[in-house]
Amino acid sequence: MMQLTEPFASALIVAGFGLLLVLAVTFSRTSARLGVPLAIGFLLIGVLAGSEGIGQIPFEDYHLTFQIGVAALVLILFDGGLNTPAAALRETGAPAAVLATVGVALTAIATGAAAHAFGFGWPLGLLLGAIVSSTDAAAVFSTLAASGTHLKRRVAHLLEVESGLNDPMAVILTTALTANLLHPGSESPGGMLVMVVAELAIGGACGYAIGALGRWRMSRLRLPVPGLYPAFTLGVACLAYGIPTLLHGSGFLSVYVAAVTLGSGPIPYAAGVRRVHDALGWLSQILMFLLLGMLVFPSRLFAVAGVGFAVALALAFVARPLVVALCLLPFRFPRDETLYVGWVGLRGAVPIVLATIPVLAGAPGARGLFDVVFFVVLVGSILPGATVPWVTRKLKLQASRAATPTTMVAMETPKGLMELQSFFIEAELAVAGASVDSLPLPSGAAVTMIDRAGTMIPSLPGTVLEPGDHAYILYPREAEAEIKLLFGPPDFH
Repeated sequence: MMQLTEPFASALIVAGFGLLLVLAVTFSRTSARLGVPLAIGFLLIGVLAGSEGIGQIPFEDYHLTFQIGVAALVLILFDGGLNTPAAALRETGAPAAVLATVGVALTAIATGAAAHAFGFGWPLGLLLGAIVSSTDAAAVFSTLAASGTHLKRRVAHLLEVESGLNDPMAVILTTALTANLLHPGSESPGGMLVMVVAELAIGGACGYAIGALGRWRMSRLRLPVPGLYPAFTLGVACLAYGIPTLLHGSGFLSVYVAAVTLGSGPIPYAAGVRRVHDALGWLSQILMFLLLGMLVFPSRLFAVAGVGFAVALALAFVARPLVVALCLLPFRFPRDETLYVGWVGLRGAVPIVLATIPVLAGAPGARGLFDVVFFVVLVGSILPGATVPWVTRKLKLQASRAATPTTMVAMETPKGLMELQSFFIEAELAVAGASVDSLPLPSGAAVTMIDRAGTMIPSLPGTVLEPGDHAYILYPREAEAEIKLLFGPPDFH
């Protein structure tokens, strides 16, 4: 093969990456029509591009995959935390925390027991269970969005917060069990428990401190162009991972907590900042599934196909549902909600990154384990993923009204930063039934327009706000608290 010189070698790499990205994003429309989770399309494109696919791209670099994976997870978790409303934590924080800690540990044990029954030794089986123990809410919500199905708020919040909190526990368990596989007996259950508590405590404390400091600094920033604000929040995300990790804490928990803390207060150009991080999060998801697909050698999969499918089915039908039922029992969740959360625990990019840890450590059987993880992610996405809309309707967990996408515009004026935000008019609000000219709005605020069942109504003296309306309010950023007292929380995705 002819050796390419620069800049042609770099141009070929960039063009190849661009082609894969275009194909992956383009396939998302087909995936939505077929009811197949988006992740599966990205995964299969990666397989086709790999060493034994039509693309013939020679790629088996687990170290690079791990490094890219860490950066991707930081971006994914930060995006998730930034878009997690504080109300979600208040409403479902306790059950989500139990699922994300005790639930992850029990899932790892149950899946490890299934793997042991199918021929794995206990150390390797438990390691496999830890690798695939965390869930990905983005996979659930993308499937629901593609089908036009909207989930009830409490269940959506529980899935969202659980997926943001459970990655750190899976990382800690995977690291400890990998060490135990290399040096049997080096990690006792008591020692692992102390390590888990210490890492989560350090990660949580650092995340809150970095997020609060970042929010304080951001509120005082007056940058020359709006595009610099996402660059600042990206820096916060990197600090939130790096600092606690260097202190032997959970960097992934810190990233999520920092993002939730940062997003719980006013952010300049918040809509633009969130859009940038949403794009970065999706780019990270796509990249991770492409890399997993390229790391897979179809010729090696036949040797582990049987046990791979068996473990995946045991996780989907037994381990996850039973563990969720046990964890949610003290919180008295309705049976239908418990069944739903237990069924839709889809796997995302995290197992891809975690599966590289034992490979890099040189653990015996690690490469075969990586191939098994492929089947778990594949089956765990297709089987529950394809049924998500049907199960949502069957268990009657659709939202009574469709969630409205965040509508916000930030603009600089001579008097400071103004924001345009939409608010849903609930029947219980004091402003419901009031005319716009009688509202006690703070100085500088105004109702600009009303969306009534898809019809835009101009805001004129005498125009009445009716329950079910979406009112577009223009207000100074410093008046946000007063506006929320009148209209409640803004429309949120």
